[in-house]
Amino acid sequence: CKRVLYWGRVQGVGFRYTTRSLAHGYQVTGFVRNLVNGQVELVVEGESDEVARFLDALAERMRDYIKGHTSEDRDPGGFQEFAITP
Repeated sequence: CKRVLYWGRVQGVGFRYTTRSLAHGYQVTGFVRNLVNGQVELVVEGESDEVARFLDALAERMRDYIKGHTSEDRDPGGFQEFAITP
């Protein structure tokens, strides 16, 4: 499980919807949400190679909007699907 924080022009550009759409093409679960500080939080879990492919695809698709990111490993959350959360 990974937690990734993205910043740049990541709110109001369809970032969460693009992330959810991309996630449906991979065997990953978790969530994406906007934070009040203007960042987007992504928590994703699955097999490590599948998570890596998903994150690479997201970075490529949203490269014009992402200025930077940080990521950290997390304990699995037992998510059943990939969703946009408030």
